[in-house]
Amino acid sequence: MVTLACFYFPNQNYIVSYKVLARKYRPQRFADVVGQEHVTQTLTNAINSERVAHAYLFSGPRGTGKTTIARIFAKALNATDGPTADFKNEDERCIEISEGRSLDVLEIDGASNNGVEQVRELRDTAPYAPAACRFKIYIIDEVHMLTTAAFNALLKTLEEPPAHVKFLFATTEPEKVLPTILSRCQRFDLRRLSVSQIASHLDYVSKQEGVSIEAPALQAIARGADGGMRDAESTLDQLISFCGEKIEEQDVLSMFGMSSQDQIISLSTAILQGEAQSVLSEFSDLVKSGKELPRLVGDLLSHFRNLMIFQISKGDLSVLEVSETERDALSAQSQLVDPAATTRVLEALTDCEIRLRNAASKRILVEVSLIKAIDSVRAMSLNDVLDKLQQLKEVSPANEIPDDQKDSAISKIKPVDIKTPPTVQKGSQETQQVAEEKKTEIPVNDDLRELWAKMMESLGVFSRAYFQEAFLNSYKDGIVSIGFPEEFAPQMELADTRDINRTLIDALSESGREVRSIKYAVAERPKDWVPLLVGQTGSNMESNADSASTKIPEGPVDMDEFKNDPLIKKALDVFKGQIVDVRT
Repeated sequence: MVTLACFYFPNQNYIVSYKVLARKYRPQRFADVVGQEHVTQTLTNAINSERVAHAYLFSGPRGTGKTTIARIFAKALNATDGPTADFKNEDERCIEISEGRSLDVLEIDGASNNGVEQVRELRDTAPYAPAACRFKIYIIDEVHMLTTAAFNALLKTLEEPPAHVKFLFATTEPEKVLPTILSRCQRFDLRRLSVSQIASHLDYVSKQEGVSIEAPALQAIARGADGGMRDAESTLDQLISFCGEKIEEQDVLSMFGMSSQDQIISLSTAILQGEAQSVLSEFSDLVKSGKELPRLVGDLLSHFRNLMIFQISKGDLSVLEVSETERDALSAQSQLVDPAATTRVLEALTDCEIRLRNAASKRILVEVSLIKAIDSVRAMSLNDVLDKLQQLKEVSPANEIPDDQKDSAISKIKPVDIKTPPTVQKGSQETQQVAEEKKTEIPVNDDLRELWAKMMESLGVFSRAYFQEAFLNSYKDGIVSIGFPEEFAPQMELADTRDINRTLIDALSESGREVRSIKYAVAERPKDWVPLLVGQTGSNMESNADSASTKIPEGPVDMDEFKNDPLIKKALDVFKGQIVDVRT
């Protein structure tokens, strides 16, 4: 006995298959494809000129139209009145291809059919003529997933296919496709879509769906899509389900953990102005509102990248894709810092983005990186430091004593008994006159060495290093002349500073020498002059004459003496720095 059961579904009319926006608004013709004109125009020209190759490779990021273009190309080749780029959408063969039921257009997933057996089956069926269409077309998606053996099995057929066979490959990673395969294909690289292109298309879709959506919300969706139209349409589809017929920017931000453009501008401005407290406060508010840290860092990177381009291009907006609000912000921020500072901020944030992937405490890492970004704005490159030192030297002449210190320097001058030449007898009026005339001149070499030692004893180790190849050229009429051999002229420029000269003048005054100024000159050093060692003073000068070739002493540096050196103090004051380590 057979029992039959009947079932009644009263609500079966309400069972409707919903088609998502990404499928509903999928381009059906070359003219419908957004942002890939360099590909669609080339394929159109190839069809019109009857120069259609046997294999094509479409590569690019996800959601940019690789498989879509392959399907459109297949319809153009197999249309009833084709091959033609201007085919009719209502053509029966085109409808079959669009719905995926054409026997002659086979779509193969390379990820799940990547073995050599599947490729051999394809190779064996390729010689057979198409069932109804003009060409038998194989569309292989994610072709880079094929194994090496599968590629090799396909190689011969791909190189010399039957006249009725066309291969259309799509991949997101073309570098993984064997070079022997790439060399047999015409390759087209699809590019990421711009924010404006995505926003414009979403505006069209929303109007077709009867949905009201704010312009900032469209911009937020487009920014989050990262150049992929399919991702943007899927996001819009989800928002319509969540919000209904009216979508605002805040809906987009709260659902996907994104930051508004105003928040990014405010945070970046605080970084450039060095307001650490404001930066951490705003960052805390963003975290509490559920913003995703990787996306936040990415948005900051994108903004500072735009700022760098804006500064370098001198405000040329043709190379940027920014809204009117961001354009005004870039114009204002470009006045706060120079391009070099912007680049340093980018480097700090890029390092944060790389380390964020594996960081256990992501919030702490981002906070530290934001502080580093603030510090990088105020940092100076080595070239800037050297330029600043040169400017200080030019503005403050090294051989002048300020007027308010001249009296104190003169008051320290004491009478001095200078040795008279051996040929002059003491006692007579004539000899006293000669001695008086020679009082400010020292022709005896030993005296020059002694005076030089007094001068060097007054300097710190750091400053003394500049004079290790110098010598006392002369001392006459209150003017001290210091000579440098020509090959050591750069050291002369470092030694000739106001602080060093003031120290030397004070030292000479305390020892009874009247000095008005110190001069530096390039001169030939006397043959019997022993160069000064860095750590050498008057007490050990002659004993170290045999080791004059040694320039740097061994052992630790006297930190107190180093820190009290006038040049070191000046450098720390100018650049707001601190001494971390000292090495000889």
